[in-house]
Amino acid sequence: MTALTLSTAAAPGLRADAIVIGVAKGAQGPVVAPGAEAVDKAYDGKLAGVLETLGASGAEGELTKLPAPAGFKAPLVVAVGLGAEPADEDAGYDAEALRKAAGVAARALSGSKKAAFALPVDGPGALGAIGEGVLLGAYSFDVYKGGAQDAKNAKAKNGKAPLAEAALLGGKPRDAAHKGALARAVAVSEELNRARDLVNMPPNDLTPAAFAALAQTAAKEHGIKVQVLDDKALAKGGYGGILGVGGGSAATPRLVKLSYKHPKADKHLAFVGKGITYDSGGISLKPAGHNETMKCDMSGAAAVFAAVVAAARLGLEVDVTGWLALAENMPSGSAVRPGDVLRMYSGKTVEVLNTDAEGRLVLADALWAASQENPDAIVDVATLTGAMMLALGTRTFGVMANDDAFRTAVHEAAEEVGEPAWPMPLPEHLRKGMDSQVADIANMGERWGGGLVAGLFLREFVGEGIAWAHLDIAGPAFNEGGPFGYTPKGGTGSAVRTLVRLAELTAEGDLG
Repeated sequence: MTALTLSTAAAPGLRADAIVIGVAKGAQGPVVAPGAEAVDKAYDGKLAGVLETLGASGAEGELTKLPAPAGFKAPLVVAVGLGAEPADEDAGYDAEALRKAAGVAARALSGSKKAAFALPVDGPGALGAIGEGVLLGAYSFDVYKGGAQDAKNAKAKNGKAPLAEAALLGGKPRDAAHKGALARAVAVSEELNRARDLVNMPPNDLTPAAFAALAQTAAKEHGIKVQVLDDKALAKGGYGGILGVGGGSAATPRLVKLSYKHPKADKHLAFVGKGITYDSGGISLKPAGHNETMKCDMSGAAAVFAAVVAAARLGLEVDVTGWLALAENMPSGSAVRPGDVLRMYSGKTVEVLNTDAEGRLVLADALWAASQENPDAIVDVATLTGAMMLALGTRTFGVMANDDAFRTAVHEAAEEVGEPAWPMPLPEHLRKGMDSQVADIANMGERWGGGLVAGLFLREFVGEGIAWAHLDIAGPAFNEGGPFGYTPKGGTGSAVRTLVRLAELTAEGDLG
């Protein structure tokens, strides 16, 4: 991870490989953003004109490099676009714009030892956003490259290492609020990057048992109580959904419970994550071209895992329980078949019409297990349906809930932290399509509105009177395109920041 420091030093005298400044898109051309006054002065106040000559406009994601002025100890100035200039100067720059700009610059400066970020800082919130952007933008996953046995050696053998240090100018090292914002940025970003690592791991290494072992190690480090149910314990407990999905694999399933408790907490949140460490589709085998990225089907469990650890690191005054429903969905002689009926942990029976609709089966058992503790709210996270990608694209996740006010609160929390989300309905007429002649419910319904059908299925396994929300992160969980903003190619860590923010709001008494 890139080391973050706070600095009140002036940009000209700072020893670094580069000075990062912001440039906005103004009505008459690029505008140098606050924080870069000393740099602009060294260009005789003509920096905006120089940048425009070089083709810069201030558009989001744009990056322009130019030699530093005479007298600067850093040899390079990196101007990164912030998007449109704020209409109200007093409002300052949007946190997400700062986060994205910092991420773009950090990624561009890979291989550098130190960079000074002179982006607009009007308070702790802006400072935290910049810190997050740097740490998330500098992320790389190189463990498996060059025959290296660890990340450090891999990066040394395979080109540029991530930016080693970032000094955030405008941050006051002795200011409690500034230090707190930096500490939060580090904790959340490190755990989000942990989730990315898990998503990027190959499925031959990240089996359900291996995932559970990693959770146990992290739990011990951060004072989190952990319980792991293996296949024998799952059979004894009657977890028919998880066992059914995992029955076709030599890598047996697990249900992991992570419990973070605060002595002053009076609220309890439960997070439930889909953890299909590899999804072949089972007997309903996926067609060619749809298997290559299915290691990412455990992104929901990775997000839940990371969020619980982040809550513990931040010491939030709320109890948070994470449930990781882990299985590998494979075809074999012992795999669940279309037409089979599973008896779930709740006692309900499910007719399996499609073994590739497996995520809802493992989540159903975990949701019912979470409900038995009667938490104040449950949020599940899953790469659940291709239908949600068709509806919302690859950068936005859908939010469904059994309570409109809670759905709104979750949506607003997601948008607040910079995770695009959209509220989706649960139309009652779609429930009838899951009626079964032989079981209480089928795991498939109408083709149209498939993402909503999946949400309706999950709702059946939430305890009565418990607020529940379902995040379908199928689109944004894995980025198959090029990197953008602070988002890398591959695992993204989608929903981690939303879950952490929900825990913070609950601790503060501001969530419902």
